[in-house]
Amino acid sequence: MKGKTAGPIDDNNDKQTDDARRSFLKLSAATIAAPAIISASTSFAGDDDDESTAPLLPPSPATIPWVMELPKAIVPLAGTTTLTPAPTQTANTAGGEAGRAPHQYWNKFFSYAEYYELHAVERPNWVFNPAYPPQPVWVYRGSNTPDKEFSATVMAHYGKPVLCRIYNDLPQNHVGFGTPEISTHLHNLHCGSESDGFPGDYYSPNKAGPTLTTKGKFKDLLYPNVYAGFESLQDNIGDYREALGTLFYHDHTLDFTSANVYRGLVGFYLLYDHLDSGDEADPTPGALRLPSHPYDYPLAFADRRFDAAGKLYYDQVNPEGVLGDKVMVNGMIEPVLKVARRRYRFRFLNAGPSRFYAFSLVNGSNVKQTFTYIANDGNLLPKPLLNQNIVTLGVAERADIVVDFSKYLVGTTLYLVNRMRQEETRGPKDIRDTGVRVLKIVVDRWPTSQDLSMVPANLRPLPTYTAAQVAAAPVRRFIFDRSNNMWAINGQFVNVTGPRFSIPKGGFEVWELVNINDGWSHPIHIHLEEGRILSRVRNGQQLPIPAYEQGRKDVYVIHENETVRILIRFRDYVGKYVMHCHNLIHEDHAMMLRFDVVQA
Repeated sequence: MKGKTAGPIDDNNDKQTDDARRSFLKLSAATIAAPAIISASTSFAGDDDDESTAPLLPPSPATIPWVMELPKAIVPLAGTTTLTPAPTQTANTAGGEAGRAPHQYWNKFFSYAEYYELHAVERPNWVFNPAYPPQPVWVYRGSNTPDKEFSATVMAHYGKPVLCRIYNDLPQNHVGFGTPEISTHLHNLHCGSESDGFPGDYYSPNKAGPTLTTKGKFKDLLYPNVYAGFESLQDNIGDYREALGTLFYHDHTLDFTSANVYRGLVGFYLLYDHLDSGDEADPTPGALRLPSHPYDYPLAFADRRFDAAGKLYYDQVNPEGVLGDKVMVNGMIEPVLKVARRRYRFRFLNAGPSRFYAFSLVNGSNVKQTFTYIANDGNLLPKPLLNQNIVTLGVAERADIVVDFSKYLVGTTLYLVNRMRQEETRGPKDIRDTGVRVLKIVVDRWPTSQDLSMVPANLRPLPTYTAAQVAAAPVRRFIFDRSNNMWAINGQFVNVTGPRFSIPKGGFEVWELVNINDGWSHPIHIHLEEGRILSRVRNGQQLPIPAYEQGRKDVYVIHENETVRILIRFRDYVGKYVMHCHNLIHEDHAMMLRFDVVQA
């Protein structure tokens, strides 16, 4: 296979059976989720027409800006000393655990793992904005999660594995959009497939997904917190050049990922190591000393729409989805963040489901301010990008920036604005000179202690590869397109019960991600491993790869008539994983495939 093009590699799954199952799910969802907004125009095309018309919805009611305050610091999830029943390598189904596969590398990592508990729960009275009534949301919470935080934030470290027990405490008599099963995916972590949050591994006390053996109240996930390549290096830690930083976890239940995430099932997982140590006063030689907690601040942006009564609205049936016209920041609409006069590290996440962003920081006169761009998709770049004034994010992309607020007087007001123009889930269109304000930032105080943080001239080096390795790698080509009014990869819909193809563990591969559909951009996410962009070709023209995309990535935005070639290598683990569009509506309407990594 080396040096040859593998082409579209597909299985012979029973497409009629898969379509029938998905049609049943959609009809069931329509029955329990009657729209709170009546569409002005909704039509669904037949098999001969792949275009559908999205509902014409009135705008969300007006909100009251800049009265809700974000916490001045994020409270990290507290660990626990014991778990009852005790964790086991194989699923403890007798103790209430869902029937997962055995943990890989259990003997290597479990003996010194830290324990955490998360509960997927319904919070009955969350306030998005004072103009809207308190209403229920679904979130992940720990024992010490503050009421003002939407979901718990985990702060973990390389070399310290985590055994995370995630309980499904959602209301099982739920009505409305979404489904009360969960399968939690820690986006971009290098871990075993049994802990990856595979879409078919969803569970609740009443139901088990098709790739689990039994239902359960909880599931134990082993997060090894090791770099990719640890198996070949035989050092239990891997290549530090492969470190991840800004990760996030979210529900990944088959056919209902978008609806469950829309209800709120998403949170941050921040990962540190000897370079990016989370301690700006770290005396260790080589430590980067980037701004640290409480000045290391994650910000999740998510588009939402509300009905005339101010209630969260979502249509999980239409394959074009619902584009939110309100942007939540950590669960609040148009909030205020008060900052000290010093450096901050902001970790931006596009938490979806559909809207793209182009963020700029502006003053009260809409003059763009500069900042330093240090990480993309959660991974530190080799060198910081200085004097930047825009961050573009497709769904699930991340960006870390450092803003030096010491250059502003106390009392200064700034705004984070979204300059991306997108009027429907199709798109986006372009970037405007001005934008919509989504976050107000007020410099309101001096820091209580000296700012010891810095941004050094070098951050994290990249792993190397050779032209010979690229030339020898097998090539797989994937076409992302519309099919039968749903979304397909190489003309087929997802089937989680069998792999589309298998990948021998260890070797390099080149994947070509192709978008030929009119007007849509697809943010493509590949589980288990990151890749490197080799080229972008749009309308037959090769494009330069922007500096912020020249590091390691796990989400690749492919625009209309564009092909993105990436180099990727699957290591350490075997088992079932997925690739999918992270426009979550597209994922739920079948733009996903399963692949298996197998022993070479």
